[in-house]
Amino acid sequence: MSRHVVKLPDLGEGTVSSEIVAWHVKVGDRVAEDQPMVEMSTDKAVVEMPAPVSGRVVSLGGEPGDHIAVGAELIVLETAEGAAAEKVEEKKEAPAAPKEKAAGSHLTLVPPPAQTPPAQAAPRSGRVLASPATRRRARESGIDLTTVVGSGRDGRIQRQDLDAAINQAQQGAPGVAARGNGSARRQPRTETEEIRILGVRRVSAQRVAESKRNIPHFAYVEEVDITELERLRKHLNSKLPKGTPSYTYLPFLGMALIRVIERFPKCNARYDAERNVLVQHRGVNLGVATQTSDGLKVPVVHHAEALSLGELAAQIRRVAQAARDGTASRNELGGSTITITSLGKLGGIVSTPIINAPEVAIIGVNKAIERPVVLHGQIAVRLMMNLSSSFDHRFVDGYDAAEIVQALKEMLEQPATIFIE
Repeated sequence: MSRHVVKLPDLGEGTVSSEIVAWHVKVGDRVAEDQPMVEMSTDKAVVEMPAPVSGRVVSLGGEPGDHIAVGAELIVLETAEGAAAEKVEEKKEAPAAPKEKAAGSHLTLVPPPAQTPPAQAAPRSGRVLASPATRRRARESGIDLTTVVGSGRDGRIQRQDLDAAINQAQQGAPGVAARGNGSARRQPRTETEEIRILGVRRVSAQRVAESKRNIPHFAYVEEVDITELERLRKHLNSKLPKGTPSYTYLPFLGMALIRVIERFPKCNARYDAERNVLVQHRGVNLGVATQTSDGLKVPVVHHAEALSLGELAAQIRRVAQAARDGTASRNELGGSTITITSLGKLGGIVSTPIINAPEVAIIGVNKAIERPVVLHGQIAVRLMMNLSSSFDHRFVDGYDAAEIVQALKEMLEQPATIFIE
């Protein structure tokens, strides 16, 4: 028997420590090589750490919420002399899952069509293959992943597999009893639940608080008539090959912002507080605020100024999905120079988005709704949408903020100008 000390590796450039989000093993458990042991959180993403060898867990280096320094002891395994033989036998029984890559890498799996799991799946033994986001969502929903049949490669549990299991559990749950002649009384609910704020959500909470505390936000809201833009969008969607995802408003907004930002470079910038320098960028690294199960993330389309409308739309979809799936690389989650944010149909009338520091501007999109407006002296029904934007008032004056939003409004109301060089 021998002891194998697993130390926390460097999970990406600039990382000096990482937070323990969740353990998948406990002291005394036997683990197989490549079996997921723990989820570690960096500033950008959650990384799943697999076992480097087979063995028995002797000790753990901390509890969820603890920060572990790079190079510090993470877990200690006791390995047997016959571990190599066990490894060969184990791989015959179950092929090893691909390792989740840490910061700076991107793992892409192409799943076959989703399959609905059986009504009552028997718990299985061995490794459960699933992403950190899927594991976390399963815990929050009270789903035992050993009972879920995965449709991915090597039985990996995909998002749609978990969705089906959650729906099945909800349908099978006992309903609320009827009151019956009004005689039954509802009982007061006294239970509470404590939820530790860990991982990406903790980092996101800290950054939002710091941004609001340190940056004097200047908000500017303007309504935009997007009737012509909607007509163009529908026309372009009608020309797409069957099965191609439709255009949303975001790529049009992104294209218009790229064109406008050339005239207002001070809004396409990052503030280096340590050097007290405002770094203006000629290229546009477009951040796309995205809601995920881990909280708000801002994946980035780098050098969006070099993309066509179709390419920009595809890249926005790709990085947003990677953020939701937890497969986005560190590079895809950093380096934005200006951010756009949208709540889609939940966008409301007005919002006051918080700047994604160290940027100095964020452009928000509210929902599109038909409203009666005065057009050429006549009342007409037009499709209207508000742009709700925030600027760092230390570096962007109110006049400049109004100018950029007005230029954006003009381009969106005359969408052909988006494509004129």
